Amino acid sequence: MLKDLCKEIGERMNKTVDALQNDLKIIRTGRASPALVERLQVEYYGTMSPLNQMASISVPEPRLLTIRPWDASALPAIEKAILKSDLGLTPQNDGKLIRLAIPRLTEERRRELVKMVQRRLEESKIALRNIRRDAISDLREFEKEKLITEDDLHQGREQVQELVEKFSDKVEELGQRKEQEIMKV
Repeated sequence: MLKDLCKEIGERMNKTVDALQNDLKIIRTGRASPALVERLQVEYYGTMSPLNQMASISVPEPRLLTIRPWDASALPAIEKAILKSDLGLTPQNDGKLIRLAIPRLTEERRRELVKMVQRRLEESKIALRNIRRDAISDLREFEKEKLITEDDLHQGREQVQELVEKFSDKVEELGQRKEQEIMKV
């Protein structure tokens, strides 16, 4: 019973860390990366689609992204989605492809990005704490139903807390790496 619960919450916490990693990939660091825009949602024929399913994204130069849609009629929609996003980039449309010049980051913009990273880290930590709360609630429920003993309840709480600490450390490590990447000139 405890092993199953620990395995389940470990998987949920792992998904939380994976989601954080994907969020941090989007935050730009001064050099071009397809990850900046590939998950950008574009309204195309009335449905929202990720950009990487509508176009090829390439990096011809260290500070330039090019987006070549498979359907040229999607160019205005892609351009609109880029402008609406919080990327702070201005697309240049030449009728066949969109160029995104990645400007050098100013010190002020770097600090804003670090604050954004801190917000994402805090959101992930909150998600981990919510998972812990749910797991402890489940453990209490198991004890009420006489599925586990009081000792098992305390042991389960300790195991859950260890998992939370382990995944919180991973979140912190990811955040520190991203901050160093952003602040590196």
